[in-house]
Amino acid sequence: MKSLKLIKLAVFLIGLTFGSANAQITHNITQEEALKIALAAKNKAVEQGALVNIAIVDAGANLKAFIRMDGSYLGSIDVAIKKAKTSRFFDIETGELGKLTQPNGMLFNIEQTNGGLVSFPGGVPIRDENGNIVGAIGISGGTIEQDHEIALTGAMAILN
Repeated sequence: MKSLKLIKLAVFLIGLTFGSANAQITHNITQEEALKIALAAKNKAVEQGALVNIAIVDAGANLKAFIRMDGSYLGSIDVAIKKAKTSRFFDIETGELGKLTQPNGMLFNIEQTNGGLVSFPGGVPIRDENGNIVGAIGISGGTIEQDHEIALTGAMAILN
């Protein structure tokens, strides 16, 4: 399974070099879905007592919805957006990507690309009922465990 993800990642990186990733988009998140996801994530954050920023990007990694909870860290705004974009750029949970970016890892220093990536938990791809990636969610402001759990809750919201 990890080998398949690495192959997909390599193909994606090659695609970035030789063509536009956006040209391959056939499925995209709707505004209604993005808002449903954002509100589900916010409700999970409230349940956990976490003050977070919630970013939803579409299949092209463009910001589609955003919630900044009252009292959340200002610095987490950018982190939430970058987690969502990072997850969509590579179609992987950011925590999983982080395992590949450690020193001597095959993607060490990749965080320096694409205007800055985030490779710790809190970014999750969003899939539709057919398994197509239609966007991604990024959460920042809680612990990395909270951020990840909130992101998973949001990402699952359109499947319910």
